[in-house]
Amino acid sequence: MPVEVTLRRAAEEVGRGDLASVLRARQRLVGLVTSFPDRLDLRERLAEVYRLLGDAAQAGRWSYLAEERDEAEVAAFERAYRTPMARLAALNWTGGEEAAATRTARDRLVALHAEATEQLRRELVVADDRDSSPVANVLVLLGLVVVLLCFVVGAVTLVMGAFRWMTG
Repeated sequence: MPVEVTLRRAAEEVGRGDLASVLRARQRLVGLVTSFPDRLDLRERLAEVYRLLGDAAQAGRWSYLAEERDEAEVAAFERAYRTPMARLAALNWTGGEEAAATRTARDRLVALHAEATEQLRRELVVADDRDSSPVANVLVLLGLVVVLLCFVVGAVTLVMGAFRWMTG
């Protein structure tokens, strides 16, 4: 179904105002945003539907890249998706920053990518600090040697026992 026809049907369903119709409109718009993730107008329409449903976090999610957005909704989105990596994934933006149609959207994507990169860098530093203990590495190596020795002794014992049993 062409985008414009789907948008018209979604608008009619929202216009009806009953919950079932608004939920159908939401599904239509989710499908459109999934198919056309770089269209900011579709994201804004989806945010409007979530506003009607009273879901501030989702309204903030889908209006995050918009020129004008409700900061309370954005704060709800940021509380629901606590890390920059989670927010970046939730936006479902498949193109790079240059695919954004507006300067505001590009700037917000660049800022969010920078925050996510910084978060990842901090996590890697913490992981490096945890994994770099020489004492822990030596203990793991000794444990592996003990397990290997037990395996070898057990295998030799099994073979010798089987040999004695067969030779009687």
